[in-house]
Amino acid sequence: MEPRLNLMTNPLGTKVGKRVYSVNLAIQEASLPKSLLELVELRVSQINGCGWCVDVHTQEAARAGEAALRINLVAAWRESTVFTDAERAALALAEEGTRIADAHLGVSDETWARVREHYDDDQTAALISAVAMINAANRFSVITRMQGGTYDPAAFAALATDGA
Repeated sequence: MEPRLNLMTNPLGTKVGKRVYSVNLAIQEASLPKSLLELVELRVSQINGCGWCVDVHTQEAARAGEAALRINLVAAWRESTVFTDAERAALALAEEGTRIADAHLGVSDETWARVREHYDDDQTAALISAVAMINAANRFSVITRMQGGTYDPAAFAALATDGA
């Protein structure tokens, strides 16, 4: 399957991508571990079937210090012993926030309460924003058929730092 369009080389796609990158920089200003954000983004990408984003967030989670065991078990976090209660709350928020159409109630009160036990207002806003942004990124990549196994962190970093 060939990619349909490379948004990273398309002028308008590049403009949009830079703005998405800027939003992600704001999310990273919250006092959440980068590894947690990567696990949340990895889980959302798995649910949405985005091979490119799974590639990105698997590599970035490892770069952020995540162990291979935890990266490999994120798809089965409920049946795993390697995640903290706080991480479980964030992963539940990610799943329920992604499966809004499936759940038809959105994020449950139980999940919301668990998130609020572990995260302050800024951290919660960052988690909500991360879930929303990775869902958008997944749609860009799935619609254009970007393939997993092609992520190059150096090329992405160069694109992100080019003039806006």
